[in-house]
Amino acid sequence: QRILHHLNSGNVADRARKLRDHFELKRDEVDGRRADTSYIRFLNCDEWCVNEFQVTNQISMEGKRKNRYDVTILINGLPLVQIELKRRGAELKVAFHQINRYQHESYDAGYGLFQYVQVFIISNGVNTKYFSNNRNQAFQQTFFWTDIYNERLSDLNEFTAEFLKPCHIAKMITHYTVIGADDVIRVLRPYQFYATEALVERVKNTNDNGYIWHTTGSGKTLTSFKAS
Repeated sequence: QRILHHLNSGNVADRARKLRDHFELKRDEVDGRRADTSYIRFLNCDEWCVNEFQVTNQISMEGKRKNRYDVTILINGLPLVQIELKRRGAELKVAFHQINRYQHESYDAGYGLFQYVQVFIISNGVNTKYFSNNRNQAFQQTFFWTDIYNERLSDLNEFTAEFLKPCHIAKMITHYTVIGADDVIRVLRPYQFYATEALVERVKNTNDNGYIWHTTGSGKTLTSFKAS
């Protein structure tokens, strides 16, 4: 109950910080003995592959209205990835707007655990995009994933095989999602991810220099921040 009470407060950014932090749990005294203190970690950011992953579908939550969500990925029991699926040929914007509606109608129901979602995914089977949890998000801030050669993985099966591998989605959440001072959660685009990974690999395993060529508006600041 104490843990749930701790989790059930703050806005989306506050909860994202709690997700990455430790919780100091003071246990009750027993027979006059001093209470022990445990430190609860909700997400392993250092060894991101060893978190516990589960997939479920058709979870219903009732807030202002009752909503039923298509697919949810739980990491250590918390819903951190939400997937909204539409039939082939349907507009992706429909799924995007549906998630926005969930945010206002039911994500804060109960203990508000769906406010811990870090990454949303929308797909009509042919086109698949991802974006971070931000109530003021615009559709223009949804992204396709690519391979290292910048080939788009828009088909749902191709996207799932790469982006939703447990180690990869956990790394995206723990290393490539940024909580800004403006309380906006941002997730990196594929070329920012690959650039940062290449920089780190170069530093760790060689004595060589390197450079990355960027254009205006491509997210140079965020890339350099994550690399450093």
